[in-house]
Amino acid sequence: MTSNQHERSTSDCDLGIVRGTAVTVEPSFDEAALRQAFGLFPSGVTAICGLRDGEPTGMVASSFTTVSLEPALVSVCVAQTSSTWPKLRERPRLGVSVLAEDHGTVARSLSAKDIDRFASVQWEATDHGAIFVYGSTLWLECTIDDEVPAGDHIIVVLRIQSLKTYPEVAPMIFHGSGFRKLAPHSEL
Repeated sequence: MTSNQHERSTSDCDLGIVRGTAVTVEPSFDEAALRQAFGLFPSGVTAICGLRDGEPTGMVASSFTTVSLEPALVSVCVAQTSSTWPKLRERPRLGVSVLAEDHGTVARSLSAKDIDRFASVQWEATDHGAIFVYGSTLWLECTIDDEVPAGDHIIVVLRIQSLKTYPEVAPMIFHGSGFRKLAPHSEL
């Protein structure tokens, strides 16, 4: 192959992409196109929950990410229009549950408006008021470390105070505006 020729992989050929050539991307886009683009990135689904006046309060977030090992930090992005976040931010501790692949109804329930979000959710509270969803793959008990305004969201940095892992439980994945399951490793 000469230096003027371009290598192609099978997947690149399917997409009509030639390596080493300039690709044109959309210079302008609307909110719907951006939402669709963001949906192409798969992410886990978390429940952020705490006790408020003895009652469970919670929400779902798929914008969860690890931040730091030392100190132990994670983050989640919350819409500035959220009516739940102002109630949760007052809590001394929050429970972060990484939802399992069979938690579709839990995720929908904790995302719903104007209903008892916890009516069909099995949960447990710590002495500090953090709430965890049963059957999750990971529980993190956290305090709020920082909040950073970012566009129409708030980046909430959470400091991990304690954790419990369930590595045998497969996590739920959010991709393409829907809940998905991971493929078994042998299928890759």
